[in-house]
Amino acid sequence: MPRIDKKIQQIGTATSIIVALAIVLLGYFFVGDIAELDNYFFVGLVILTAPLAVVHYIDSSWRKAIDARLPDLFKSIVQAQQVGMTLPQALEEATKRDYGPLTTELKKMTVQMSWGYSFEEALSGFGKRVGTVLMQRLLPLIIEASLSGGSVEKVFDPMGKFIQTNNMLEKERKNQTRPYIIIIYVALFVFLFTIVLLFKTFFATIGGESLISTPSTSSTDMQRIFLHMTLIQSFFGGLAAGKMGEGSTYAGLKHGLVMVVVSFIAIKMFM
Repeated sequence: MPRIDKKIQQIGTATSIIVALAIVLLGYFFVGDIAELDNYFFVGLVILTAPLAVVHYIDSSWRKAIDARLPDLFKSIVQAQQVGMTLPQALEEATKRDYGPLTTELKKMTVQMSWGYSFEEALSGFGKRVGTVLMQRLLPLIIEASLSGGSVEKVFDPMGKFIQTNNMLEKERKNQTRPYIIIIYVALFVFLFTIVLLFKTFFATIGGESLISTPSTSSTDMQRIFLHMTLIQSFFGGLAAGKMGEGSTYAGLKHGLVMVVVSFIAIKMFM
């Protein structure tokens, strides 16, 4: 997955918000049927959520790939220094291997060092470009070890093991929380089945009138109420799934998008 620059993310977010608001306002001012207005709100919600979900997925995949290859990089640096290479030479040798998205960042780092940047300056630039939480934690330790004049390879070796352990624990955590994400999806389908059954049983029209009706509530009104309830359940349930599964609310946007689309289609088809 390629990296998406922050400016592109900001432009995409702003564009999505503007387009979504334009669609909602278009429906509000030019559509007389209030039931039809829900369709415009749905389209606006999808347009707002879909780009954010895609951008976050691509960016998070890039960051995960960076963190996953850091142990291999640190191990190769330690091995190179053990045979007598300096740290710049070890980094330059590492650029000849495939570390996924790390390779491009390492090449930028070695080019900066060849231009006269110190190792600490090049490493700081590397940390800012990568920007992962794990790298931000390790960066000060590596810089301090380099400035203190100690054996940097003695720092890289335990850090590589720490990152490997951290990645294993993160993978185990995701495996343990995956059943809870499935439960959220199952709960949505049960909710959909229940409200469709309720609607068809008590509010379905027979001869133009519903079985249960009040002077202020028609079957169309109940259908809209059920639709709103389902969309709210779907969107916020998706955000909760992302928070539990990946520790980020933004990661739940993809779940929320899928659940909202499925819910809208189910309501329109069966109610």
